[in-house]
Amino acid sequence: MRPLHLTLAALALSGCASKMPPLTGPAPATASSALVASESSAPAPLQFSVKRYPGGEPHAIASDRGSVVLLDVWATWCEPCRDALPMYEDLAKHYASRGLKVYALNVDEDTRAIPAFLKETKVSLPVLLDANAEVSEKVLRVRLMPTTVLIDRKGMVRYVHEGFAEEFLAKYQMEIEHLLAEPAN
Repeated sequence: MRPLHLTLAALALSGCASKMPPLTGPAPATASSALVASESSAPAPLQFSVKRYPGGEPHAIASDRGSVVLLDVWATWCEPCRDALPMYEDLAKHYASRGLKVYALNVDEDTRAIPAFLKETKVSLPVLLDANAEVSEKVLRVRLMPTTVLIDRKGMVRYVHEGFAEEFLAKYQMEIEHLLAEPAN
């Protein structure tokens, strides 16, 4: 079993409250902080593909260029994820007409628990599957569950938030409003 899966299992027992060890280097940002590109090293837009749940169709994040994307990395065993996903669904409904897309990126090794979780939490967000936590580990460098990533219309990660509490929503809305106000080009 991969080290990430062992860490995720340990987090399940601790209620998602502790940080994961660094996976492949420094995380893109700390909780609730903006990513800022330096003049000398302009980051590239996100490039990854995952499968959609339940059909397994491929989804390339690049296909969402022109939209602001909220990507929530979650697992069925994560208690804070149960609180976060319904609120993100509300954000999706509120901002969809202005160009916000919200995806729930699941890192569970076994997807059989997903239907019951979605039914119990009454969530109908599009679910993406991160097989073997490849994207979470290598691209997003997730350290804590859940982790929320806000991506601008150009495909650039602008904000990363680790963990979840209801009081974070006002800040998320402010960031979403800011990103939606930016031009698509």
